[in-house]
Amino acid sequence: MLPFAAPLRELSFLSVLLRLFLACACGAVVGLERSAKNRPAGFRTHILVCMAAALAALSGLYLYLVMGLPTDISRIGAQVISGLGFIGAGAIIVTPNMDIKGLTTAAGLWVTGIIGLAIGSGYYEGGIVGTVLVLLTETLLTSLSSRIQKRPLAIFRVYYREKTSLDQVLRTCKDEKMTIVNLRIRLVSGEEEQKKYRADVTLCGTAKTDVLLSKIEHMPGIEGASEA
Repeated sequence: MLPFAAPLRELSFLSVLLRLFLACACGAVVGLERSAKNRPAGFRTHILVCMAAALAALSGLYLYLVMGLPTDISRIGAQVISGLGFIGAGAIIVTPNMDIKGLTTAAGLWVTGIIGLAIGSGYYEGGIVGTVLVLLTETLLTSLSSRIQKRPLAIFRVYYREKTSLDQVLRTCKDEKMTIVNLRIRLVSGEEEQKKYRADVTLCGTAKTDVLLSKIEHMPGIEGASEA
């Protein structure tokens, strides 16, 4: 703890102004990076989240220290953290190719809210250091993350009638050291005795997809297979 900041940890008009303005500044720093990358939650969103979280923390302190109410000052902060999960979920998008986008933005909103709670509670050091670390993570580590080699994804669309045929396909994929990431099955033809199904199998691995697809096409019970 910094000793010179001790007077600012008391709940006074000056400390309230400082905490709210500092929360807006920290939210703006994080939000600027998101806005520069055209993310859905940008400059203003991060400012509002951080400032609102700081105000929530201040409200808890005010009810306990000034009003003298027998309240748990951490309860409001806990509800803020939970509520930010719903806001973050709205920033996450799953594309038709099963790519997940918006996770970093959602995590950024969540951590920005916690930074606001820290500043609103008077923990200036934690809020400022947290802001710097978030900014470094979202800028400097972006290039490092892109250099990490990821195993390629492949999506196979398989048509079949019997469940045993699909079981054989999945077993073959595992034998080829392919990891089944996702499996979606839907009914294509609804005739009672001639039901036809389509399975979209998302695979992750290093096996040659064309060789594996050729094996699947020639399996008994498989009426068609292609790469989606």
